[in-house]
Amino acid sequence: MSLGGGRAPGLLLVVLVLLLVLVLAPCAGRRRAVVNQPVPDVCATCHIHATCHQIEGKSVCICNYGFVGNGRTHCQDKDECQIGANKICGNHTLCHNTHGSFYCVCLDGYRASNNNKTFIPNDGTNCTDINECEESGLCGHNARCVNTEGSYRCYCNDGYKLESGAHSFHPDGNKDFCQEIRCGSPPEMEHGYIVGNYSSVPGSTVHYECEEGFYSDEGKLSYCTANEAWEPATLRCKGVDCGDPPSILNAHPASASKTTYGSKVTYNCVHGYFIASGNQSAVCNANGRWDGADLVCKEIDCGRPSLIPHTEMIWDNSTSLWSRVYYQCKEGYYFDGDRNFSECTMDQEWENITYVCKEEELFSNLSIFNETCVKWQRKTGRRGVQETYTFHILGQRWDEETFPEDVIFNITTSEDNPKVCLDLNSGSNYVVNITTISSTNTSVSVTVAVQTKVKEAFNNVLIFNDTCLRWWRNIRGAETEDRYSFHVQGQRWYQKEFLHEMTFNLTTHKQAPEVCFDLQPGTNYSVNISMVALNFSLMVSMTTRITDPPFPDVEFVAAKGSAPLLRLRKAEDRNGPISLYQVIVLPLGLQSTFICESFAAATFFSNTTDTKGYVAAEFQAKDVADNMPVALGDRHYYGKFYNAPLKLGNEYCVFLRIISEWNKVRTQSCAVWAQIKNLPPTLQYMTAVVFGSLAAVCLILFLSFSAARYVLQKAYMFCFSDSLSCQPACLKPLGWVINFMKNSFSFLLL
Repeated sequence: MSLGGGRAPGLLLVVLVLLLVLVLAPCAGRRRAVVNQPVPDVCATCHIHATCHQIEGKSVCICNYGFVGNGRTHCQDKDECQIGANKICGNHTLCHNTHGSFYCVCLDGYRASNNNKTFIPNDGTNCTDINECEESGLCGHNARCVNTEGSYRCYCNDGYKLESGAHSFHPDGNKDFCQEIRCGSPPEMEHGYIVGNYSSVPGSTVHYECEEGFYSDEGKLSYCTANEAWEPATLRCKGVDCGDPPSILNAHPASASKTTYGSKVTYNCVHGYFIASGNQSAVCNANGRWDGADLVCKEIDCGRPSLIPHTEMIWDNSTSLWSRVYYQCKEGYYFDGDRNFSECTMDQEWENITYVCKEEELFSNLSIFNETCVKWQRKTGRRGVQETYTFHILGQRWDEETFPEDVIFNITTSEDNPKVCLDLNSGSNYVVNITTISSTNTSVSVTVAVQTKVKEAFNNVLIFNDTCLRWWRNIRGAETEDRYSFHVQGQRWYQKEFLHEMTFNLTTHKQAPEVCFDLQPGTNYSVNISMVALNFSLMVSMTTRITDPPFPDVEFVAAKGSAPLLRLRKAEDRNGPISLYQVIVLPLGLQSTFICESFAAATFFSNTTDTKGYVAAEFQAKDVADNMPVALGDRHYYGKFYNAPLKLGNEYCVFLRIISEWNKVRTQSCAVWAQIKNLPPTLQYMTAVVFGSLAAVCLILFLSFSAARYVLQKAYMFCFSDSLSCQPACLKPLGWVINFMKNSFSFLLL
């Protein structure tokens, strides 16, 4: 029996079994080495200052008392004297550290209660003060002895008491001591403080005083009594109250929240008065009086107002606050300002106003509108008065030296903004003299030049073929040549340093002149055309479209592997703005069918294209650096496109595309960048195949032996169920089992 026409599967099985043995053999050896290691004796490793203990069936090394460490490698002396900031021995003591222990001694002037020089504090020993005057006395310190019949008793001296509270004691076996009676800290007084030093022994006195801004008419002393308590003081500190703030002439308090110590009141002068001197605020002092209430308010007086030139003043002679004075222009002048009155202000001055009286102007701000109409302004303070204007019009054509037209006429109007439209012929220059005579016999002469209509010099302007202009001229015949001056200037908003500028002249007698410009792509141009003879000019805006960007400057790469590294070179913006760079991956067999305009948005996950190519990465032009590395297949997103890993065993062609987008126009250029051939399976892939095959063989072996065991068991039970003997017929199932196992092993080996 054979599989696949040969012995290859059997040989593969043998190889896989040997591989499994080689892989598992070292692990088995290491396991045996670990199992055979002897168990160390923990107690034998304990430190010299440690003891071995049995805890939950295990041996543990623990440092002895007075030592700290892990019990095995180190146990170092513990400095007990550093515990509790040197307070382990108690008050009035010195601590001495020893190797593994410590001891305490009393300071000079104190002795240990156990009458020894040294002690350990955990036995209750403490250090007490030695009174050398009564060292030999029977009753001890701060006590006196009183004889009784057949004995004696000890009593504490004045100012002392027994710790137990008893009245007297006998020194034999007595551990009671006389301690000084003290009252502790004196009570605190609200808004009060203690003056000078004080003692807490009975009979001592504490003197209190009130804080600034408070006062007391009661006792200011407290006494320490024999009952170890301070007698309550009768001191009560009350806050100072200054009462209502004082009145100030021609002023009123603006704010007065409180009248206690430190409170502040602010005054303002009443309407029509100003602060002449003094403080605007008053403060309640510690003595219950208001300080600083010396404000002086005086009435506002702006004095006589100033006279404005060429005006008459209307005034009621009042100079107080908000009084007004009115102005009006004299005859022959007109008002030019914001308002005609001034008021007396808080600064005691008449406010400044922009009020100017100018001499009447019967003819000003002359301008031309609708090409042949004239308008002006008549500024005068005399409304409704009519004025007469004389017009003298002289007309001259461009090719004549004399004035063939000479017209004079008058108009009379009372309007402030007169308008007059003149009957002027096209193709001529005019000088218009306007003269006005006012009631004061004042005359003004103004000259205005009216030119020919611009639309007749440049009519029906047309842009064609993107870079050419054509227009129609109506004012001159075909037999006369005209000279035109051109100034062309081009700029790009996306390329600030770009500037294309040129100037030239054109002489033509055509009725419909044409001119074409050598313009750069992707540029906004302004074309200024001037007609030299008539001094007319026209501005035309032109925009050129972008062309295909330059072909990518790539270094062709032929590579192998699933993640080749490519280098992207930055292109120049010669034909318009470069917007995007795209990396396109295509199966190698489809290279000849690739069209640069395709794959506009074909992502790796897209199923909308029949071809199997896709955009692997997209970069904004502003983010591209020259000679920028690009790792193909690195599983990252660039823009909205996924840089997918290349499939094993496939061959690819890689294109670089440069895209330009501007004014809703999109162009592109492409170049072959790299070819990826013969991608071999990686070591990881081969390892997965080997272990997958090994797992399949093990599964087949397991199933085969399970089936064989089941059949053998059934045959055995059938054969020996007969109580007499095993018949030859019963041996047939055993033969089946043997044959089945033979065939199974033969199948696997094949």
